[in-house]
Amino acid sequence: MTDPALLELAGRLQLACLAGALTVATAESCTGGLIAATLTDLPGSSAYVLGGIVSYSDAAKAALLGVPAALVWEHGAVSAEVAAAMATGARLRFGASLAVSVTGIAGPGGGTDSKPVGLTFIGLADAAGTEVHQVTWAGDRAANRQASVAAAIAWLIERAGG
Repeated sequence: MTDPALLELAGRLQLACLAGALTVATAESCTGGLIAATLTDLPGSSAYVLGGIVSYSDAAKAALLGVPAALVWEHGAVSAEVAAAMATGARLRFGASLAVSVTGIAGPGGGTDSKPVGLTFIGLADAAGTEVHQVTWAGDRAANRQASVAAAIAWLIERAGG
């Protein structure tokens, strides 16, 4: 069951998107589809959610979202550059007004000195271009994923004018 606070955010996004005739797509890695699941937990979400792609592997990022393999090789899958390419790819593939992406190291393992556990990049693409926010969460795997979902939806709300 989705956290009530996340459902409240999803409701705010739904209202903003319906009011502005906006559509949304998602491209998720470390969140494993939790953003799309949260958005679609609400009745009526089909009026603005076009779809989502869970691209956990580098190969899936390339094949499904058009993320250049060279970008992953040069910067790593957990990077601002890849988050931007994921968001842009999702927006183009779904024809959405807004697309959000998340790539990160949820934990408990996988971190390094330069890319610690909790490091997350959230991308957002719209007609004006693509931006990326970098955050480092301090929770366990579940908390880091939930925090990423909340941050992604909150940013979508802001961009949708809600």
